[in-house]
Amino acid sequence: MSAIGQCLIAFVFGSVVGILVQRSRFCNTAALRDAILFKTYRNTKALLVAMIILTFGFTLFLTFGEGNPMRFDVGLNTFAGLFIFGVGMVLAGACTVSTWVKTGEGNVGALWALLFTFVGMFLFSLAWSANYWPPAPASMTGEPNLEALQLGYSNAATLQEKFGIPAIVFGLVQVGVLVLIYRAILRKEAAQAERHRQSQAARAVATAAE
Repeated sequence: MSAIGQCLIAFVFGSVVGILVQRSRFCNTAALRDAILFKTYRNTKALLVAMIILTFGFTLFLTFGEGNPMRFDVGLNTFAGLFIFGVGMVLAGACTVSTWVKTGEGNVGALWALLFTFVGMFLFSLAWSANYWPPAPASMTGEPNLEALQLGYSNAATLQEKFGIPAIVFGLVQVGVLVLIYRAILRKEAAQAERHRQSQAARAVATAAE
């Protein structure tokens, strides 16, 4: 497929996803926050379904050589960056996806959060390029480098190339784990509903006794 064709497909797909996210009020931060703080799992289940579909589809494409995975080293810098980004999402009250949506809706606070997301990434890229913070970029070669706390490329495509195992196998393993988590949430919701029903029944009995 030509570059123009890929851009058109990406534009259509991005537009559809943007509309769905805006109408559903989906948010990655809410998927975790609501589950931990409020014991509600609407966004959590949506996130799991999206991960299941994407994992299966992406590894299926990789298996047949049609995927174009991003290759980046996983190491200490990855975990530190994810932690800092997670803290930022909590402070901003939204993930990057919902921040874009809120900005498009005219939310000034979301606009500032989005702006300084890019400012922060730019400033950190300067520090990283100047080797101010180890491990230095020179240590990121795609291979494990334990001295520099780098694990190399860590994705299904790399595992497929190194071990000859189709990427879909690793994808199905991850899908299986995600399905188990989804089913555990359904059981938890069923237990919550049963407790709520019993509480309502007890309240009704107490009211009738009065």
